[in-house]
Amino acid sequence: MGQVIPIEQLAELATRLRRDGKRIVFTNGHFDLLHVGHLRYLRAARQLGDVLIVGVNDDANTTARKGLRRPIIPEGERAELVAGLECVDFASIFHEPTAHAVLERLEPEIYVKGGDYSLDPQEGATPLPEAEAVRRYGGDVRILPLAPGNSTSDIEQRIIERWRQHGHDTP
Repeated sequence: MGQVIPIEQLAELATRLRRDGKRIVFTNGHFDLLHVGHLRYLRAARQLGDVLIVGVNDDANTTARKGLRRPIIPEGERAELVAGLECVDFASIFHEPTAHAVLERLEPEIYVKGGDYSLDPQEGATPLPEAEAVRRYGGDVRILPLAPGNSTSDIEQRIIERWRQHGHDTP
């Protein structure tokens, strides 16, 4: 089981891990309403290296990105849940809109994002804003496929639809 560490300790952690010969994998996200898609994604990310560190978007950035109904779960609890997964070694809450600052502090060998992002602007997915920063320090970017129908937004919509099916107004 992993642990939640303050964002300020990431650089020191990375130095220690590299001294021990570890290959660091980093990913980040909101991880609101932890679900099987998250688990499968994090397991796949962990297989790419020796240590998986997960950045969790803070509440303010989650609201800015996902809307006023989010986050459902507070940032500290989201980080604790993510760190509690067997495949995650460390989780840390970050406060910027993108993971640029975290990546510059940590410099993971591999940066992983889900298939809703793209390295090729022609593919139609959201361009990955951090890709150039990772390449600049010599890291590798990997895009992993997403499990269809397993997003927090999908779950939220299913809850609303079931609520309505039972004669209730929108929550």
